[in-house]
Amino acid sequence: EVQLVESGGGLVQPGGSLRLSCVTSGFTFSDLCMGWFRQAPGHEREGVAAISSEDTTHYEYSVMGRFTISRDNAKNSLFLQMDGLQPEDTAMYYCAADLKACAYYSAPYDSTYRGQGTQVTVS
Repeated sequence: EVQLVESGGGLVQPGGSLRLSCVTSGFTFSDLCMGWFRQAPGHEREGVAAISSEDTTHYEYSVMGRFTISRDNAKNSLFLQMDGLQPEDTAMYYCAADLKACAYYSAPYDSTYRGQGTQVTVS
């Protein structure tokens, strides 16, 4: 059974930081391109970041320089370090696996597996 379980969300003040984690199972994590996307109420899903199996990263422009995606293949885990958070970053954040094009924009709709999300609120 494939599982992607996100954690690490919460309420933070503007300028603060959070570190999201996604623990996975049921597939060969190290082989796949992984990513994060988010969805705010009343908005479409938005790709945030992607990381290839070789650790090449790709970011949506508005998070570049503030967010860092990383992975730990030994722990089948994906991470998103978020610094300099702003109210417009408020959303449910989701982990995605097996992005067809290994780029941030593939995470929301062009990925094989997705988690249930973790809420990030910046206020």
